[in-house]
Amino acid sequence: MSHPGTWPTLRANDAPALLRFLTEVVGFEVTFVVPDGERIAHAELRWPDGGGIMLGSTSPADDDHWPVLPGTAGIYISTGDIEGLFERLSLAGVPLSGPPTQTEYGSLQLEFQDPEGNLWSAGTYQGA
Repeated sequence: MSHPGTWPTLRANDAPALLRFLTEVVGFEVTFVVPDGERIAHAELRWPDGGGIMLGSTSPADDDHWPVLPGTAGIYISTGDIEGLFERLSLAGVPLSGPPTQTEYGSLQLEFQDPEGNLWSAGTYQGA
C-alpha cells in the first residue's frame, strides 16, 4: 500500500480512548503509536480503503506547538461497506444522524460524531 500524501490530524483530550473508538468501532488500523505515559505523543492510523489520519494527546498550553483543539475536525471517509460501518456504530451506541441515505450525487452515506466531538461523514463516494 502506498503512503497517504495527506494526513488529517486530530488532537484529543483522551487520545487512547479516541484510538480505541477509531479502531474497534470505525475500522481504522493502527500502524504506529508513540506512547507518552497515559497519553499518546503520536499515532498513525490507516483506513482500509486508502488514506490515513494521525492523532495525539493535547499538550499543556505552554508546550503546545500544534494548537489544534480537540473536537474541531470534520473528516470524510469512503467505504464500500457503509452498512457494516452503520451496524458497528449503532451497536456501540454512537449517536448517528440517522440510517445511511442516498445523496443526489450517488453516494450512500451517514454522519456521526466521535467521542472527542469531531464530525465524520462516511459514504460510498470515492471522489471524482
